[in-house]
Amino acid sequence: MAKATVLVIEDDEAIRELVAFHLSRAGLDVLEAADGAAGRRGLDGADLVVLDWMLPDTSGIAWLRALRSGERAATPVLMLTARASELDRVEGLEAGADDYLVKPFSAAELVARVRALLRRVRPQQRFVVGSLSVDVEAARVAVRDAEVALTRREFALLAFLAGHPGRVFGRGELLDRVWGEDFVGTERTVDQHVAQLRARIGPARIETVRGRGYRLVDA
Repeated sequence: MAKATVLVIEDDEAIRELVAFHLSRAGLDVLEAADGAAGRRGLDGADLVVLDWMLPDTSGIAWLRALRSGERAATPVLMLTARASELDRVEGLEAGADDYLVKPFSAAELVARVRALLRRVRPQQRFVVGSLSVDVEAARVAVRDAEVALTRREFALLAFLAGHPGRVFGRGELLDRVWGEDFVGTERTVDQHVAQLRARIGPARIETVRGRGYRLVDA
C-alpha cells in the first residue's frame, strides 16, 4: 500500500517540524504549510490534515468550514490546538473536525489518532492469512513468499475472502460482492472459481461450510 500523506498546517515552525518528525517516523509522508493559503495549495496531495486553530491569515475554524463546503469535503481533519476548553472542542467538532487533540500532546497519541482516521478512509490493501499474502494495490498473491499467478476474477474473489478471514459467505453473496449485482450467471460460477483458487493456493485454505458457503482460513 502506498504511504498515506498527511498535511500539517501549523504556523509555529518548531511545533510543525515536531509533528512532521513524529508522523514521518511512523511511516507517513508529510506535507507542511505555515498558513491557510499554503494549506489549501497542499490539499490535493493529502489524505489527511492536521490543523492548528490559530493561523496568520485565517482561523483553523474558518479554514475547516471552507474545506467542508468544497471538493475535498471528505478529507479527514485532526485539529491540533492549544485551545482546550469544552466550548472550543465542541466548536471545532461542529465545524467539521473528525478529531481534536490539545497541545501539549503525546507523540504516541498523535500518531494513533492519525492512523485511526486514516483507517476510515484508506481501507487495508494488504492481507495476510497464515502463509498467504494478498497485496491489493500491487495485484500480487504469494504463498510462503512464492508468487502465485491468478486471473483478474480469481484475484478479486481471493482478495475479498482475505479481507474477511474466517467469515462464511454464501455463493449468492459472493456473486453480488465480487461479480456485482448485474452479473448474469449462476452460483456454479463461484464453485468453479473456488476450485481454481484451491488448485493455485492449496485446497485447505478455502473451506466449504456445508449449507452455508465458503471461508478463507489459515492452513
